[in-house]
Amino acid sequence: MKSGAKTVVARSAAASLIALAALASVRRAEAADDSLAAVKARGKLIAGVKFDTPPFGFLDDSNQPVGFDIDLVREIGKHLGVPVELVAVTSPTRIPMLASGNVDLVAASMTRTPEREQAIDFSITYYTGGQSLLVPTSSKITGVQDLAGKPVAVQQGTTLEKNLTAAAPRAEIVAFKDYNSAWLALRQARVDALTGSLNILQGFAKDNPDFKIAGSPFSVEPFGIGVRKGATSLLDAVNATIRDLWTSGAYAQLYRKWFGADPTAPIETKTE
Repeated sequence: MKSGAKTVVARSAAASLIALAALASVRRAEAADDSLAAVKARGKLIAGVKFDTPPFGFLDDSNQPVGFDIDLVREIGKHLGVPVELVAVTSPTRIPMLASGNVDLVAASMTRTPEREQAIDFSITYYTGGQSLLVPTSSKITGVQDLAGKPVAVQQGTTLEKNLTAAAPRAEIVAFKDYNSAWLALRQARVDALTGSLNILQGFAKDNPDFKIAGSPFSVEPFGIGVRKGATSLLDAVNATIRDLWTSGAYAQLYRKWFGADPTAPIETKTE
């Protein structure tokens, strides 16, 4: 056999070995993925949610957790045939708690980003929102163009800081650990504005006529449910639930329940 032919054969053999190794690696990963089986064996789904972010997750007048995200994870529990245990998380703690195994999934108004996708796996987008501003009704702030030199409350560990810096580079960012702390700072006039997802800000303003939304949303925020890397079986079940809710019309009912309007963005129903 000529040397050129030997080289081609060698390369072909090497490529085959690489392909076989990759396939074996995938099969090992699939075999090691017991995420769904572990939830069912335990007999409950442990979900990280927020308790301070209306209308996604908050405590009602009876101190019971309610909200869009919470209803969604309870639907996932029904799909799996297990009850749901809710665990409070914040923006800074939600990914660490997921990675450490303290929760099975996180449904906590979390935007899907390439950086986060390096650490965890995300479901399909279940909600699409936009970042906006909440200000006192007496404020002269009408949008991000008026934020130069103004202190603006924002949550730590979120995409909100980055978006605000890009939209209003001269704003004075004041970071808080959670929405409640940021909201309190606005009510106490320690900041001039609070930034966050539009529907979340509307939730704070709903029963507080002294505050208003200022301007139009200045970002697009696709929310996803997070699971640990490689938890494919659990992720597939989560995605199946979201798709079933959409096609059955139940998603639209939940959306109207918490946002008072019809969904503005369709759910991806195609599977690969």
